This record gives sequence, structure tokens and C-alpha cells, in this order.
Amino acid sequence: MPVACKHGHFLFSPTHHNVRLLSDVYHLYLHPSSFPAQPHQPTFDYTQKVNNMKNLTTKILAVAIIMMAITIGAKAQTTYKIVTDKDVTVKVLGTSNVHDWVMSAGKIESQGNFKVEGGALHSLSSFTFSIDAKSLKSEHESMDKRTYKTIKADDYPKIIYKLMSATITTIQKGKYLIKAKGDLTIAGATQSIVMDITAIVNADNTIICSGTESLKLTDYKINPPSFMLGAMKVKNDLTIQFNLIYKN
Repeated sequence: MPVACKHGHFLFSPTHHNVRLLSDVYHLYLHPSSFPAQPHQPTFDYTQKVNNMKNLTTKILAVAIIMMAITIGAKAQTTYKIVTDKDVTVKVLGTSNVHDWVMSAGKIESQGNFKVEGGALHSLSSFTFSIDAKSLKSEHESMDKRTYKTIKADDYPKIIYKLMSATITTIQKGKYLIKAKGDLTIAGATQSIVMDITAIVNADNTIICSGTESLKLTDYKINPPSFMLGAMKVKNDLTIQFNLIYKN
């Protein structure tokens, strides 16, 4: 028999299924908290999107960390370049059977990555140094011309030093000993040399590097020249003195 509502309108026929359904709906209406909650089950697409988002977030964080490390490293290790100053000098000292002689370099190019933190020098890398061979001058023009010929300045216009490694030891606050190993090229011949360099880090952010190094002409395939029909003979040993100032 059809079941009627309060106003007499028929709803449905009272089959067993409909009666059970109506009973459940009526019970839920009277006791809504008793109806078991159905947990939301994420679909495969939803789970995949969550995983993709997690992976993307991880990659972004990784890139941010790398960029931060690069930035910090770049700030800590700065390129310093040689300054133009009357106190910046490079001198070549030699002797002969007649008299001693000195040549001074006029055109110098140099730079390096000095790592300075808290006013203290920690490391040195990517250091290069060069002199224009024909900028070496003595008190005598005739000697200068002979020197350029001896060191083949037309074929090899630059004398070049390139740092390979450096070890730094603190002498006292602001003063350091740099044990520098590098390659020195003169007249196209290259030799590995080890130099002791004294470095001073100043309050004005300049770094002074000074030192003395002994060389032999024959190490660079240069025969000690003689002049005036052999009356003057240049000795094989040379001494390099330098005082260099760097600023970032």
C-alpha cells in the first residue's frame, strides 16, 4: 500500500528496501551524531599532487641553500687588485765583474683572491702577477736594450707568475707568512718556485705583500751575457725584491 505524507501526497510504495531506507533516514534525523563518519580517502591524483609538491619544495630549499653558500663564500673570499702607488715596487738586482746593477719594473699587473674574515687572512688563491718585460729600466739605456735582447722581450713581452698553492701562517695579529708555490715564466721558460711572502692586513682594507727571491738565469735557459767585447760579464745569480699593495 502506498505511504502518504502529512498532506496526503504519496511518496513511494512500501517495499522492504524503501522501509529500511526511510528508517535509517529518520534515525539520522533524530540522532545525527550516531551516523558513522566516513573518512576521506585521497584519490591517486591527489596523493600524486601532494608528493609532487613535496619534491618541488625540497628542490627549492636545496637551491636556496646552495645559493646562500655561494653568496657567503663570495663575500668571504674577495678579489684584490694591485694599486698604483709609489710604494709598489719590483726590483731586479744583479752583479757583474765590473759593478752591481738594479732594474725597476714600471708596468705591473696583479690580482688574487684573498680570504679575509674578521680582519684575519685565511687563504690566498687564483693569484697572478705579470710585468711588461720592456718596462724594466736601469740607469743606462744601453743596458736596458741589452737586457731586452737577452730575455727575448720581443718574443716574450711579459714575465708571468701564477700561484699554484699557498700556506698561511700567522706571525702576529695582522701579519702573516705566506709559503707560496707557483710557476714563474721568463723568456718563454717556466720554472716552479717556492717563495716566502710577508703579508700585512691593514685597517684600511689594503694588503701589503713583500719578499725577496733568488733566481739563476740559466734556470730559464738564459746564458749570462757579456758586454764590451767580454770586458763586462753579468753573473748568473739574480735577486728579485718586491713590495706590492692590494685593495679590493
